[in-house]
Amino acid sequence: MTLTFYKYQGTGNDFVIIDNRESILSKNNTKLFARLCDRKFGIGADGLMLLELPQNNEDDFTMVYFNADGNESSMCGNGGRCLVAFAAFLGVIRDRATFTAIDGKHHAEIKNGLVYLQMQDVLEIEKYDDHLFLDTGSPHHVTMVDGLSEYDVENVGRRIRNGAPYFEAGSNVNFVEKRNGSSFAVRTYERGVEDETLSCGTGVTAVALSMHATKLTDKEAVSVQTQGGELKVTFKKTENGYEDIFLIGPAEQVFKGEFSW
Repeated sequence: MTLTFYKYQGTGNDFVIIDNRESILSKNNTKLFARLCDRKFGIGADGLMLLELPQNNEDDFTMVYFNADGNESSMCGNGGRCLVAFAAFLGVIRDRATFTAIDGKHHAEIKNGLVYLQMQDVLEIEKYDDHLFLDTGSPHHVTMVDGLSEYDVENVGRRIRNGAPYFEAGSNVNFVEKRNGSSFAVRTYERGVEDETLSCGTGVTAVALSMHATKLTDKEAVSVQTQGGELKVTFKKTENGYEDIFLIGPAEQVFKGEFSW
């Protein structure tokens, strides 16, 4: 069987995307998804997404996301932005979208070539002596470091991801350095990919909220530099936590192809 796929990237976070509105692919085909994401024996990607029919009348489509290991995963922010761009390319939407992902409903808008993706509200941020922990659709460990460009993200990130209190469930791990004012740099070790990625949207969101929660910035618009480019996060701080959170950045179609199996 031959199927068309598209390759998208958002600040270097890359994805294989398939239009699955006719349910051509089974969501149980995890071995195939892992093979397609393999950078040596497949197409190569940080994850794979299926664009599927909406689950209700309010939605334009459904987002189904799989990590590079082939397993269905928690929310992916950059993936969500890329899927919105893909939906616009297909003509499913014009410049606004409502869709459901594994963590619930999302709204998005395309403006001036950028995708604005509304993330879920964050009502709790756990603060510890040397890190913070929060869930922005995916779990994130956030810690400040010096010398970010030379930091051993792969080995330290793997140790934290697999260690207490996360163990098998794991957590994404973000290493952050302040640049100036409301601007920060981050490198992220992602579970499921089990390596550093060039960018992580839910991680960037976690960093922005963490920096505000620890008063390293008082701005409600934060720029975060990843290895693959710059993203922006805007939000509103309320007495209940953080609301009206938007992850903002580019999403680009890299190429189109076909695979057979």
